[in-house]
Amino acid sequence: MEKVLFRDARVFDGASADLREGCDVLVADGVVREIAATPIAVSGETEVVDCGGRVLMPGLIDAHVHVYATSVNMMRSVRSPGTYLAHYAARFMRASLDRGFTTLRDVGGGDVGLASALRDGLVEGPRLFYGGRVVSQTGGHGDMRPGDSELSDDDVCLCACHVDALSIVADGVDAVRRAVREELRRGASHIKIMGSGGVASPTDALDRCQYSDEEITAAVDEATRAGKYVAAHCHPTEAVRRSVALGVRSIEHATLIDDDTAAFVARSGAFAVPTMAIIFGLLEEGEALGLPSVSMEKLRRVSDHALSGLEIMQRAGVKMGLGTDLLGALHTRQSSEFELRSRVLPAIDILRSACAVNAELLGEEGRLGCVREGAMADLIVVDGDPLADVTVLGGAGERLAVIMNSGRFHKRSL
Repeated sequence: MEKVLFRDARVFDGASADLREGCDVLVADGVVREIAATPIAVSGETEVVDCGGRVLMPGLIDAHVHVYATSVNMMRSVRSPGTYLAHYAARFMRASLDRGFTTLRDVGGGDVGLASALRDGLVEGPRLFYGGRVVSQTGGHGDMRPGDSELSDDDVCLCACHVDALSIVADGVDAVRRAVREELRRGASHIKIMGSGGVASPTDALDRCQYSDEEITAAVDEATRAGKYVAAHCHPTEAVRRSVALGVRSIEHATLIDDDTAAFVARSGAFAVPTMAIIFGLLEEGEALGLPSVSMEKLRRVSDHALSGLEIMQRAGVKMGLGTDLLGALHTRQSSEFELRSRVLPAIDILRSACAVNAELLGEEGRLGCVREGAMADLIVVDGDPLADVTVLGGAGERLAVIMNSGRFHKRSL
């Protein structure tokens, strides 16, 4: 039995507003076995890590990523060969782990091949929960074919391109049921649908709802009967409300939410996963990285409301997870989500989003997103106090002295 003892740690358990001072934490075979306020006796076979009063906390969870999104211009991503997508994903995931993210939820593109490669140690990265291909209506946010007005001389027909790695177009109740069943057959932990227009897609209006009530209900029915849930991309408040009313469990973005709708979401028990990092990243770098002008125009329409939407949802008591939604080269901004949220939210709420709330969203309470006896040993040791200043989790992981994933050291500088 492999044992590691973290000695003299200040423990943030993933939810509590106070640190447990002077703790010993014993890890054995990838699981937290004991947490004590007095020294734990160990044998010579136990590796001891002296935390020196540093904060030990759960590994971070990013609940909104796209590991195959190689560019901010999604039409370029969908043209990329599968081999290129896989190499990009490997770099993205390794860098995420470097930043202390020990679990990712992919909400569009991630698949069984990548999850298997992680499991078998072919690539190094966080634990991956994947939803497979996004299910989109024709002309919806997941339909990345260009409109006729956007075709240029070097555009090619996309009828048979690699778009199926990221999304599947399905119209009508029967087609939606078939698409959902296919992604579930491929091992999806959840189903992602497009409930409204979006920024990156070329042909849809951002402020309009997508899919009929009957189509959304069909997706929810199929997922629920399989023991899974539906996540829905939604920017406008109308799309948020109707999706939750129809049984959607996880609302992605919720950028334009209002007070009444936030209160409705809170009463329903649904989750919202806002994504600030991508909004501000695209505002600063999107044009230079090739985001089409039509997308830049749509982005500016939602960006002014982004941070105020966080405040609205916090006041209403919405269960807010933490996600980043970063595309292409912007993945280096993953940890900027902490600083952006800190402009309007207390540190404890941000930390809970990245730990306890995201674990509940994944159905992994008590196993992930916590420091608790019996939990997976996904742990980070931080130089600094994230409860006092959550931005110590920013950057590329420079302030992380230890990163442990499933009981194995990814980084150890102590």
